Amino acid sequence: MARLVLIDFYSEWCGPCREQTAAVDEVTGRLGDRVEVQKVDVAERRDLVSAYRLTTVPTIVIEMDGKVVKRLERPVDAETLESLLNSLADDHET
Repeated sequence: MARLVLIDFYSEWCGPCREQTAAVDEVTGRLGDRVEVQKVDVAERRDLVSAYRLTTVPTIVIEMDGKVVKRLERPVDAETLESLLNSLADDHET
């Protein structure tokens, strides 16, 4: 069974990024192995910034089976993120 991959694009200087990363950590701690998390510092991975055509941070990209299924280009709270991830996981399992 494929699982969701959440890519958290951030920058060290970005205050909203720190808040977003905290929400990601909170949610993924509860969801366990239903979600794989990758954290990408945009200053270190310009190749991924280009590949994903990022225009802002924080940005969260959620993939399933290697395809982008959701893109969030503004901070979201932990409850909203958890609801979204559960919904995407449930949709894929049915």
